Amino acid sequence: MSGGRTEAAACGRVFAWLALAICWLLAGVPSHAAERLIPLQPLIDKAKPNETILLKPGRYAGNVVITKPITLMGDGPREQIIIDAQGKGSVLILKTDGATVRNLTLVNSGDQHNDLDAGIQVRGNFNIIKDVTIRECLFGIDMQQASNNIIKRNDISSKSDVGLGLRGDGIRLWYSMNNRITHNHVHDMRDMVIWYSADNIIAHNTFTHGRYGLHFMYSRYNLVEHNKFLFNSVGVYLMYSDSVVVKNNRIVQAIGAAGIGIGFKEASNLDIVDNEVLYNSIGLYLDVSPFQPDTTNRIYRNTIAFNNEGVRFLNDWSGNLFRDNRFMSNITQVTVSTFATANRNTWEGNYWDDYQGYDLNGDGFGDTPYRLMVYSERIWMDVKAAAFFKGTPVLSLLDFLERLAPFSDPLLMVQDDKPRISPEFEPLTKDYQPGRGNVGATVTTFGQTTGETKAGTSLEDFDPFGLKNPEVGTTN
Repeated sequence: MSGGRTEAAACGRVFAWLALAICWLLAGVPSHAAERLIPLQPLIDKAKPNETILLKPGRYAGNVVITKPITLMGDGPREQIIIDAQGKGSVLILKTDGATVRNLTLVNSGDQHNDLDAGIQVRGNFNIIKDVTIRECLFGIDMQQASNNIIKRNDISSKSDVGLGLRGDGIRLWYSMNNRITHNHVHDMRDMVIWYSADNIIAHNTFTHGRYGLHFMYSRYNLVEHNKFLFNSVGVYLMYSDSVVVKNNRIVQAIGAAGIGIGFKEASNLDIVDNEVLYNSIGLYLDVSPFQPDTTNRIYRNTIAFNNEGVRFLNDWSGNLFRDNRFMSNITQVTVSTFATANRNTWEGNYWDDYQGYDLNGDGFGDTPYRLMVYSERIWMDVKAAAFFKGTPVLSLLDFLERLAPFSDPLLMVQDDKPRISPEFEPLTKDYQPGRGNVGATVTTFGQTTGETKAGTSLEDFDPFGLKNPEVGTTN
């Protein structure tokens, strides 16, 4: 027995030594995390202002701080020119005005939310970040008190080994003004966030597989146009924000229990125009909006289709103007979370695919109003557990029977006195026209907002509904 124990002990020591040897060998094997990186900070420190540093293909050491207006760019395919932070801190920090970073790949930031570990931290003005790939970085591009910067044609994603809620924001603005964020692809990040920021243009971007595609907080005079928001939990959410223009965007498949195409939380003086809001749990969600007294939200020329609910109000609220919209193939066109009507808002000239009237005089409008009445289908709105049966034959049959012989007074949810007969029509509302507002889809008075420019992103005060001047917003 003693000899057996001795042999077993000897075998154990041998295996321990073998394991230790293997560890030593593996420690000497080069990897992306442990390979020798090319020092980059000394090149930055030696550069003179306005000098261009061309990086050849290779892997460079991150945690680089740029404090002078230089151009840092890759000379070759950007996927071969990598700056690696090795899991600590931010890859690049811009503490300067007038720098350019382009044609690079930034990887492996730290994972500290408190430190905002990012691909790039921007702490200056008039910088350009273009054609950069950011991957395996907690935050993508973090901008604090950074104005007049251009963020263009970047591909941004977060850490792949953490869940959606623990990822960082793809692009984050805090107290940053007059920035142009265009043609970026932000995917597999948490949110894009605009905090306390004004006069920013967010255009021609694609936001996919995130939580909030775009989330505004306490921000004014921003323009959001020609973006795609695909497969996010929420497309665009405007919270405590005023005078934002959201136009010509495509918002698709914000699904799930919290799925919302465009959400409004105490947001005022908004223009929501020419958007496609498709295949979402809720197309538009309005929570105490507009919030500011004597303001309106103008929602016009949008296509709201194939949603579970086209428009949902949290409560009985007013001040929203719905004109020239197309409501098609929604399971429910309009709902209110409490037993209340949405008819204190303005509904005029919209197309409703469930309208059952005629147009005998051929003017393009129905001869009778569109009236959305709520019968027993109200059950699933009031009793949340009953939503499980929404769309089932039982609930549909109950609703049909009550329409034949109502045993309770139905609720008038919406009345549109001028419903469209066809989804193709000449709009009542007008777009920006020469001499009657702003010209074109982009802003020419970039960065010139004053107290008189109320319609978003330095645009002139524009009145598409003819509320101030009937000749501007209506047709004869």
